[in-house]
Amino acid sequence: MVLNITNNKHESMGTKKSQKKSEMLVEELKRRSRKAIEFAKKTIVTEKIEDRRLRKALEHYILHWNDFTHPGLFSLACEAVGGDPDNAVHVQAAIALLAAAFDIHDDIIDRSEQKHGVPTVFGKYGENIALLLGNAFLIEGFILLSKSLEELDQEKGRVLEVVKHSLYEFGNAHALELGLKKRADALPDEYLKIVKMKAASIEGDVRVGAIIGGGAHKEVEALARYGRILGTLAMLREEFADVFDVEELNQRLSSEYLPVPILYAMQDTESKEKIDGLVANDITNRDVNVLIATIFETKKVGDLKKYMEKLVAEAIHIASNVGNKDLRYQLQSFVSSTLEDI
Repeated sequence: MVLNITNNKHESMGTKKSQKKSEMLVEELKRRSRKAIEFAKKTIVTEKIEDRRLRKALEHYILHWNDFTHPGLFSLACEAVGGDPDNAVHVQAAIALLAAAFDIHDDIIDRSEQKHGVPTVFGKYGENIALLLGNAFLIEGFILLSKSLEELDQEKGRVLEVVKHSLYEFGNAHALELGLKKRADALPDEYLKIVKMKAASIEGDVRVGAIIGGGAHKEVEALARYGRILGTLAMLREEFADVFDVEELNQRLSSEYLPVPILYAMQDTESKEKIDGLVANDITNRDVNVLIATIFETKKVGDLKKYMEKLVAEAIHIASNVGNKDLRYQLQSFVSSTLEDI
């Protein structure tokens, strides 16, 4: 899963000031990820891939590879407990490879043909090639992770168990989500549960980073909780962002489910009637403006925002215990940015 934790899909979701802050946070994650992403690219591109289309698909993905969230948060957690991320670049690269595998497979599940105006591997080369490429990234990631842990003389079993647990929970979330798509009576709280489960991927990045950095048990557990909260908030922010995006809304209407804020708003009878009328056909820019006004007026969406505010406060408190002032500020800024202009 490629997750942009400072996502601003629509200009209405970000003032110039907040967008500037978000850009600074993004650049920090990119800086922290650069060495690992380059190593990950070199690692997989040197493998022997004989099929021309599969090789082209790999080149296409590498050209547009923009996942800096997972390896970036690993680096941040590693340093937050006193470790040196530069000593664990290979582990960081393995995390990037595993995240890429799930990103490619997610596009197959969601039938996503484009992301940010760029064709996905699924959209450009089809389901079979995407499945095979995702498998290649998955194999490469686990092999590199195993080798890297041996080089660092780390508790290999402990780290692998963390990675296995986080990936299984993330996979279970997708399986539950597929089941809910077939149910007309699914409640928004059921989708919220899935969002929390998907956040296991971010928790895993942070937990592994803290373990590799040599953090004490209490530090590791605290940062892992921070990661779970950040992942939950980031995905909820994406759900809000999709309400502002005409193209994304129509995509979700055709093959997925409505964004979580809309599902919460539809718990109000009067709002449901209005929303049902708007989503009966393809949504236009004018419809989006009405939709936004409708959902933000409902108590249920107000309660959802209060829940997010509570999570932000908890994560900021956790980050306040990090000794390094700059790292503390960055950790707190990442969670606070998820609420900007919502």
